[in-house]
Amino acid sequence: MDKPNRHISLGHVQIGDLEKQFVNEVLDSNRLSAGKYIHGFETEVAALHGCRYGIMCNSGASALSIAIAALKERGEWNEDDEVIVPALTYISVPNAIMQCGLQPVFVDVDPAYYTINPHGIKAKITRRTRAIIPAHLFGFPCLMGDIKSLAVEHNLSLIEDASQAMFAQYQQSPVGSFGDIACFSTDAGQPLTTGVGGVITTNDQAIAVICRSLQSQGRDPIYLTIDDDDDLQDEARRRRIVERRFSYVRLGHSYRVTELEGALGLAQLADRDTMLRQRRANAHWLNQKLSRFSECLQLPDTPPNCAPSWSFYPIVAKNGLDRAPVVDYLEAHGIETRFMLPLLNQPIYKKIFGNIENRFPVARGLSQNGFYIGCHQGLTREDLAYIVRRFEAFFAEYEKPPDDAA
Repeated sequence: MDKPNRHISLGHVQIGDLEKQFVNEVLDSNRLSAGKYIHGFETEVAALHGCRYGIMCNSGASALSIAIAALKERGEWNEDDEVIVPALTYISVPNAIMQCGLQPVFVDVDPAYYTINPHGIKAKITRRTRAIIPAHLFGFPCLMGDIKSLAVEHNLSLIEDASQAMFAQYQQSPVGSFGDIACFSTDAGQPLTTGVGGVITTNDQAIAVICRSLQSQGRDPIYLTIDDDDDLQDEARRRRIVERRFSYVRLGHSYRVTELEGALGLAQLADRDTMLRQRRANAHWLNQKLSRFSECLQLPDTPPNCAPSWSFYPIVAKNGLDRAPVVDYLEAHGIETRFMLPLLNQPIYKKIFGNIENRFPVARGLSQNGFYIGCHQGLTREDLAYIVRRFEAFFAEYEKPPDDAA
């Protein structure tokens, strides 16, 4: 087959004049460690998601690891305490739980929206349950009203994995504003990208301090940035900082980023509304044009009272349609795809948990039949039309009777 004449990527890196200006300002400053750009990005992302504090780190996975560890320390959780998670999500979520010495407890997902099913959570709560992690997948908010009520009723911490859902809203409130802490990703596949990166948001100052310490190898919070000892007029405080600059009070990580990532993020925030409008318009257009194939394809449905940010465009093969030839055809014609987050059938998870996938029939079906493509702001109307033409061409061939049919 000839090389496809078009490439439809999952993500889009948008580098404009403001990004270049801010990055050049960082380079000209001769300072790469955290400064005004990271601080500005953290502050604005937190405010946009209804929170007072933001901590930028090197990935969404790192953000989850820090967030869980901070709540474990603050709540004095025991080893092997339990955290409830969806049975369909990116592997970083249960990985972070286990890396913190805790146990993930899986709950099946909603067949229409692909996020954790609130009706399945209550049955999984035990005396060892300490937290719930709803994951806002593909830019779709979870049904946070019911989940928040369960967390309050059972005195559980609520950690929002909003890695794929920056700027999404549930009942006119931003994701990240419902729980004790939230985690976002800014990697190259997300609506706002800094290349690598993640952000933690919270309204709890004590939790924010622990997160910053964990991000910096567990450093004493008296000295977390190179600016903490500048222009100190208080002699006693200066001496304390000098004495404790290399004091470490907990086991931590090196999860920091540079001012370059902060500069990219701060610049991209300026164009967030245009980006969101374009993603939503692209998804709406695809839904309209692909609806003719609804007998074979389950198209994404927006949860009630929600405004998704459309990180990706998820599709599920149904009514006997085999996903494999669809995905193979799209890939062969330059349309990038990913399977819909297979989790419990991963080799390492089968080794740890055994063959438990059948206990979660909705997640299993989505894992076997679901995939997603891009709907980002970098796609032109010609790109979108090309996607639709490729689906049309596939189904024109798919619907043909076999050559040896009588």
